[in-house]
Amino acid sequence: MATVRICVCGDEKTGKSSLITALVKDTFITSKIQSVLPQITIPPTIGTPESVTTTIVDTSFLPQERDTLNKKIRRSNVILLVYHDHYSYERVALFWMPHFRSLGVSVPVVLCGNKSDLVQNGSTAQVVTGEMLPSMAEFKEIDSCIRTSAKEHHNVNEVFFLCQRAVTHPIAPLFDSKEAVLKPAAITALQRIFYLSDKDQDGYLNHQELHDLQVKCFGKPLSEEDLSNIKQSIQRSSPASVSEKGINEHGFLLLNKTFAEKGRHETIWFILRTFHYTDSLSLKDSFLHPKFDIPQYASAELSPAGYRFFVDLFLLHDKDNDGGLNDNELSALFAPTPGLPASWDEFGFPSSTVRNEAGYITLQGWLAQWSMTTFVEPKTTLEYLAYLGFEEKGGTTAALKVTKPRKRRKRLGKVERNVVLCYVLGASHSGKSSLLDAFLNRPFSEVYHPTIKPRTAVNSVELRGGKQCYLILEELGELEPAILENKAKLDACDVLCFAYDSSDPDSFSHIVNLQKKYPHLDDPPTIYAALKADQDKTTQRSDVQPDDYTRNLHISAPLHVSVTWPNISELFTHIAEAGINPSSAYPKLDDDPSSTGGVDRTNLYIALGATICAAAAFVIIWRRTTALAPG
Repeated sequence: MATVRICVCGDEKTGKSSLITALVKDTFITSKIQSVLPQITIPPTIGTPESVTTTIVDTSFLPQERDTLNKKIRRSNVILLVYHDHYSYERVALFWMPHFRSLGVSVPVVLCGNKSDLVQNGSTAQVVTGEMLPSMAEFKEIDSCIRTSAKEHHNVNEVFFLCQRAVTHPIAPLFDSKEAVLKPAAITALQRIFYLSDKDQDGYLNHQELHDLQVKCFGKPLSEEDLSNIKQSIQRSSPASVSEKGINEHGFLLLNKTFAEKGRHETIWFILRTFHYTDSLSLKDSFLHPKFDIPQYASAELSPAGYRFFVDLFLLHDKDNDGGLNDNELSALFAPTPGLPASWDEFGFPSSTVRNEAGYITLQGWLAQWSMTTFVEPKTTLEYLAYLGFEEKGGTTAALKVTKPRKRRKRLGKVERNVVLCYVLGASHSGKSSLLDAFLNRPFSEVYHPTIKPRTAVNSVELRGGKQCYLILEELGELEPAILENKAKLDACDVLCFAYDSSDPDSFSHIVNLQKKYPHLDDPPTIYAALKADQDKTTQRSDVQPDDYTRNLHISAPLHVSVTWPNISELFTHIAEAGINPSSAYPKLDDDPSSTGGVDRTNLYIALGATICAAAAFVIIWRRTTALAPG
């Protein structure tokens, strides 16, 4: 917030202008001053909260100034309402507060009992009990109350500080004064902060965790005396909230409730803003969605720091050390977030990745799922990194990296990426779903279930040489025509796998028809898989048999595999390597200039160059020999 605009209101003769003058001059002015002072601006250098500029606007209650008064009230973001005797106090409830509401303004009000130096105004205790507390109970807009005296310069600076604080550190979003409880949104935010501060996830903030939270929020350590006072304060209300392990979540909420009750709500705001909360108690959009641009034909992947964060998160929440996250552990892990990412439901999580025998996601599956999420929706990964407390220099974007764009698939060389997307295409009953099950180490089932919605599976694959990458297999279901017609969707795909049932004579013709219908399917690298190789192979009812078809495209012949064979993993390795080294699986027709093969053409150039050099050398030697010969 750039400016705090204070509108000073109240009946005539309550001392509004005297208060403002006393603040500016730092003394009481005995001489007569003008009835309405000009607007005053206080720069942020003079000890203002949050380093904001403060504008103070004086007003008049005279009938002829009513329109001007209303305009000034509407433009303000805090109102200082001044009274000084019983009559002007009664007017607070009878006129001023209803008038503010009638104007539709919803800003905090600081109630000021001025001229406390006058004996007839009673003691501070009497005023607080008899006037201020009842007013705060009746009107939730009243943020705080204070007694002042411009003549004695009593609480003059303090009253304007309260106005500033009412804007920069508002109590209304945090605390319900009538019910004396923290508001639900504040509780939710503080629960998330407790979760992120509980580094060992034992349900308590121990001494070290409290110390780290103190340094993070206030930049100074927590002394033993301060820690003891905090624990004693909590124990008075809830003895069970403090133990040798530290302070539990209920105790942490009680501590912040105490801050609010004692008027120290700026302490709560320091904590909330350190954890990127806005005045509406939502996380800052710039924190959840930082700028992260991905060039065309490039992709996003987790960086080493990102993988390390998700590994640590998994191990921290695998409380029973069984290598999988059960429902309770997964729920606890996502406690500081809105829940599982919406896209995970679309992926069919947890069926989309690797699980153990009990059906719980493993570390391998956990990393694979986040690798796929980052590849498909990097903004979702960034958002959840923020929710889950990723902390690195550079922010959440340090957990991601951008791959080099793959502009031309025909070009020789490897693609620098560790996540590969493959569309699995083929006729019904060809075995695509069983292929995805085998990819996730699921047992083979004889029962046929047609794929209606697109289905996704992601797992890690070990390449030749020991390097690991993540492969995403997607079966398109009934959306296959729409996706294949969408150029953007096809551009995002790294490799196509055409699968057919080698025991069904009509299976391969579906692939031939697909490529006739969508000629641009020749653009991505292509792998052909002859599935169900454990059954009797049959001749395909097609103009060209699969081996001849692939030979004409100058790519590898179909791999004959079965999901019941252990070597099915070779197919997944073959697919991943085709995505990383696309020129090795790029279809080339005989009339395609690239079908001559990059290596062969290079050899031709080398041989031609060597011949020219040899010929040039021969000519030079011959000339020298001729020049030296006797005449």
